[in-house]
Amino acid sequence: MASSYVRSPRIIAFFIGFSSSSPSAPPRRAGGEQHVPPGEELAKLKRIRAHLRRLNKPSAKTIQSPDGDLIDCVPSHLQPAFDHPELKGQKPLSLQLWAVSGESCPEGTVPIRRTTEADMLRASSLRRFGRKPAAMVRRDSTSGGHEHAVGYVTGEQYFGAKASLNVWAPRVTTPSEFSLSQIWVISGSFGGDLNTIEAGWQVSPELYGDNRPRFFTYWTTDAYQATGCYNLLCSGFVQTNNRVAIGAAISPLSALSGRQFDISLLVWKDPKHGNWWLEYGPGLLVGYWPSFLFSRLAQHASMVQFGGEVVNTKAAGGHTGTQMGSGHFAGEGFGRAAYFRNLQVVDWDNSLVPLGNLRVLADHPNCYDIKGGINKGWGHYFYYGGPGRNMRCS
Repeated sequence: MASSYVRSPRIIAFFIGFSSSSPSAPPRRAGGEQHVPPGEELAKLKRIRAHLRRLNKPSAKTIQSPDGDLIDCVPSHLQPAFDHPELKGQKPLSLQLWAVSGESCPEGTVPIRRTTEADMLRASSLRRFGRKPAAMVRRDSTSGGHEHAVGYVTGEQYFGAKASLNVWAPRVTTPSEFSLSQIWVISGSFGGDLNTIEAGWQVSPELYGDNRPRFFTYWTTDAYQATGCYNLLCSGFVQTNNRVAIGAAISPLSALSGRQFDISLLVWKDPKHGNWWLEYGPGLLVGYWPSFLFSRLAQHASMVQFGGEVVNTKAAGGHTGTQMGSGHFAGEGFGRAAYFRNLQVVDWDNSLVPLGNLRVLADHPNCYDIKGGINKGWGHYFYYGGPGRNMRCS
């Protein structure tokens, strides 16, 4: 999963304030291990294998990734999206923009990261496999155990968003925590009707079994309760290309005081069919979320967020040492702090426009902070992130 090299612009400081709050962490299982009687373990293994048979579709070709992943080239009409009752018997909407080369999947197939027994055994529960914890997003960006540093816009009707964000490999201290950087396209009351579309990169040892940053997607229509999932782990998102495997590792990565590599993401609503499309890099359409999946986002978004998020389980008794972004604070600037640049939204006319009123917020600024600005080269941008636990964050 390639990222692009970026040089530093001339930065004109334009800082926006942020506020703080202190959500409490959710309870965590001690040690992460439980003794399971042999009969129960066998029953669990049978449930896992049945779930794997539903997830891992017949493939025309399998590609072995250097990081150990198996990428199955699945006929596009057999991908998990078409298990959804509303999509059965249909074919994906597709624009044939990409040629097959090298180890790409053949035409008519899409690359899907194979789910393994080990992936499912790492999950806290089979029922929640592939889903985020409930009630993760609030209008003020805070939620118990989840900490954010974000830029956001609200108050208008939004039909998409675009940004470039550099890619790092932040340290995640326990398997049940994660660190991510993403775009959120949001609508709803931040209660049970919350709709979100999300895309970015994340380090999640529980989900992927390693500490590599990976391209991911997510969606929900009920505040993460029962709908939606990561990537292609449930029916919903329809993949249309054969060059990008969702959930695959990204390379190369940004280096501290060295070269910076970023990815560009664009989410927008097709005015003809109402589907929400995802573009990765320059012109590479990954696929779409069908409009019928959503209640509130069936019309438009009411808020867009950009930024970072970590889970803080307080496993060692104090604040986690899980890093956000590069693991360095925003004030360290280009080459050391993580960034989002060229922030834009899609308006009613299906045009990309600059943000009207970008606000920035860090709910735990002693642990992870954010500083925004605007200039000719980067448009609206911000630096964000931090090390987590330190002398001021305990």
